[in-house]
Amino acid sequence: MNLSSGRLGAIPFPDRSCSFRVWAPQARRVEVEFVGTGRVEAMAPERGGCHALRLRGIEPGAAYMYRVDGGALRPDPASRLQNDGVHGPSRVVDLAHDFRDKSFRGVPLDRYVIYELHVGTFSRAGTFAGVAAELVRLRELGVTAIELMPVAQFPGSRNWGYDGVYPFAVQDSYGGPRGLQRLVDECHRAGLAVVLDVVYNHLGPEGNYLAEYGPYFTDRYNTPWGRALNFDGPHSDGVRRYFLENALMWIEDFHIDALRLDAVHAIIDRSAYPFLEELADVVHRRGEALGRHTYLIAESDLNDPRVVRPSELGGHGLDAMWSDDFHHAAHVLLTGETAGYYADYGSIDDLAQAFRTSMVNPGKHSAFRQRRHGRPGHDLRPRQAVVCLQNHDQVGNRLLGERLTTLLGFEQQKLAAGLLCLSPFVPLLFMGEEYGETAPFQYFVSHGDEALLEGVRRGRREEFASFGWTVDAPDPAAAETRDRCVLDPELRRGGRHAVLHRLYQTLLQLRPELAATALDDSVPFEASRVLLVKRGEQAWMVFNFADGERELRLPVPRGRWQRRVSSADADWDGPGARLPERLESNGELSLVLPAHSFVCYTRILEPSG
Repeated sequence: MNLSSGRLGAIPFPDRSCSFRVWAPQARRVEVEFVGTGRVEAMAPERGGCHALRLRGIEPGAAYMYRVDGGALRPDPASRLQNDGVHGPSRVVDLAHDFRDKSFRGVPLDRYVIYELHVGTFSRAGTFAGVAAELVRLRELGVTAIELMPVAQFPGSRNWGYDGVYPFAVQDSYGGPRGLQRLVDECHRAGLAVVLDVVYNHLGPEGNYLAEYGPYFTDRYNTPWGRALNFDGPHSDGVRRYFLENALMWIEDFHIDALRLDAVHAIIDRSAYPFLEELADVVHRRGEALGRHTYLIAESDLNDPRVVRPSELGGHGLDAMWSDDFHHAAHVLLTGETAGYYADYGSIDDLAQAFRTSMVNPGKHSAFRQRRHGRPGHDLRPRQAVVCLQNHDQVGNRLLGERLTTLLGFEQQKLAAGLLCLSPFVPLLFMGEEYGETAPFQYFVSHGDEALLEGVRRGRREEFASFGWTVDAPDPAAAETRDRCVLDPELRRGGRHAVLHRLYQTLLQLRPELAATALDDSVPFEASRVLLVKRGEQAWMVFNFADGERELRLPVPRGRWQRRVSSADADWDGPGARLPERLESNGELSLVLPAHSFVCYTRILEPSG
């Protein structure tokens, strides 16, 4: 697609002129009105369905709106700033920024350790500056990439971000576009990549005026969250351009390193050149031209390896995708919960399969879905799977938003940490997980439409029905719902919170030593609820999910081995373990594993010569 005909939105130039461009293919007349000045200018139609105009004397900060065919004044669909809310005027913004990250080329994907956070609750300030204040600590923890939940302008000041209606505008209450640029610059100076969560499968309901401009939406498909976007019907080229430009804006104007694509299974496109494939091509070409690592990471409910396979092999060419199966298999073993989508999991063998390919029983029948689900992906590489034990969905979509801290005992929390950090995949930590944050992460919004709020409440009740939860959910519209989700990072300074924080740091520092060793095997001991994971000939680890001590003979590679981490040790406030610091294997050895514990051994290299 040709993206060289001029950018959408209001783009200021050094000569104090400003271009305005909006896609409205079925409009006869489009005007731009400058709020508070009485000035109205007609825009000229262009090929491809856009209307455009370039004017002199328009300064950054100028407020403007569009009028289509004599209708009501509406904000710009490609607005860069909506600091008067989703119904108010758009603002001209100069996105030129003196970045100090010229030498930063990004982080290779196989070195990513992702830290997912919600800007509004990560700090008491609830701003980009509040995030920046913690970057040194996160880098020292072992994090290499910060993932921001969506920052596109949403209604009000409290929202997860998935109700955004202006994909090009940075949420003003977080600090707006300047605040985000400063945060990215600080991340890069600290050696951290930045992943931004973007929503290209739907837009929020309040303040959503796109249908008045053109056929952005289609009635041919549906999504659980709103009208489906028109990626393959008549006039879909303009819709695709809108989102392709958005992706490029984040990379070029904000120096974002990777985009996490929300729910790509709801991006329905049956064209010969699917939008996701085109997006991958455009983003990767631009990254190469800029000399930077740029990645696309998908959230997908499909368990379909085509999402990340190269286009020449029939795939979409994205770089990685979230692995729900890894989370679900581990969560059931840790918590015993089997309601809802957890019904398809429950055995050590499930987790062993997740370790092998990041998926469990792909292509087999799913009891939860009542049909076959997924397809095998034996050709996938570990860096193509992002795994977690907690994230915004798995915590926030619980009735009360409980974290593992409140669901598990301390030994189980340490077991979960080892499972995540020592996996061969790209690990994702959810904010506060590293020290056992106790604040919940509950769903919250601040819509201005009471009927819409009641619909949100009803939808949440229906969503929880399959889990059998009967208590009342927190009111998403209440300010205190958001307030109780704000982190308390001071917890990490004392007691078992400090121990857990130190354990995560130790495990993440160990990961680079294991990076060059592929997964050799994962051996389940079903009756004992124990999993042995072998990383080539260089490392092996054992995870005991049982409530009691287990003694097992394990098939361990020959050689001499050094104990690196044992979660039951007194160093980690554990009950103690009978695990030797050094041991030698002739191909098999016996170990006694304390309940809810893990241990990791690495090979002792013999001196050369």
